Amino acid sequence: MKLLKKLGIDLGTANSIVWESGKGIVLNEPTIVAVGIEDRKVLAVGNEAKKMLGKTPEYIEVVCPLEDGVIADYEVTEAMLRYFLRQVMGNNWFIGPEVMVCVPAGVTQVEQRAVLDATLSAGARKAYLIDEPLAAAIGAKIPVSEPFGNMIVDIGGGAAEAAVIALGGVVTHKSVKVGGQKLDRAIMDFLKKKYNLIIGEQTAELIKTKLGTAIKPKKVETMEINGRDSIYGLPKNMLVDNEMVYEALAPILEMIMTVIRDTLEITPPELVSDIVDRGIVLSGGTVQLKNFNALVTREIGVSAHVALEPQFCVIKGTGVAVENLEIYRRAIR
Repeated sequence: MKLLKKLGIDLGTANSIVWESGKGIVLNEPTIVAVGIEDRKVLAVGNEAKKMLGKTPEYIEVVCPLEDGVIADYEVTEAMLRYFLRQVMGNNWFIGPEVMVCVPAGVTQVEQRAVLDATLSAGARKAYLIDEPLAAAIGAKIPVSEPFGNMIVDIGGGAAEAAVIALGGVVTHKSVKVGGQKLDRAIMDFLKKKYNLIIGEQTAELIKTKLGTAIKPKKVETMEINGRDSIYGLPKNMLVDNEMVYEALAPILEMIMTVIRDTLEITPPELVSDIVDRGIVLSGGTVQLKNFNALVTREIGVSAHVALEPQFCVIKGTGVAVENLEIYRRAIR
């Protein structure tokens, strides 16, 4: 029995997933923490904290310690990582695990150091970083070590990244700080501005899941939702349809298309030729939005397809990398 455990962590803006060597995914919880406002003591993490969202008394605050894929609250992030490690390792562990955490390709040295320090302070024996697009490509089973250009577009809760990968590394990349959470916020803002209806984040996410579409719908679908009238402050319910949702999401989706175009513009012509032949791979939970691959194909002019289990591509790739450190040594920070 091996005493030293190897873990991979996808520290996402919306969800955090932990991979254990030899076992696969062992934890998948929201990146949410409930803390006391005065003493900043952690009261709940993950699923338990999400249940409190929008329902807390004035002395409890529910926070998302990561914003746009990077640490926004160091102390809360460290406490959350310690909770995740304890959940996976149990209470009685003497040797800290080796941990690999994926980070956006464009993070600064300061942001990298914050992730490494938080991971080590949480109890890891060693900590490594890997670029999120590269991890996503490995998890999507793209042959990243070959001398051919492969494009991956990874869209999580807080950021969208487009990257071209060849010879085991990221050649070019661009990112924009929009993702699943910005889509939810767009729906909330749209309904408030146009229909004076205030809804919560969980309702907005449900609307996105049920009615969200990246291409103008041909058939109208509706659902009834409840919220609060922004003028009178009273409960209000209304029917929302997929045409409304499309209108709300369109500006955010256009920002993502711009990032893909900008990435291709700075990519060497030889690699662009490979991408045209091979197509664009889409990963991340947000690419499951209805017709998203069709939108990319239409706007970019290159065929795009969604990877198998796109929401788990990053963590699967991180898991493969932490299990094969020598193979991916050059790509690890």
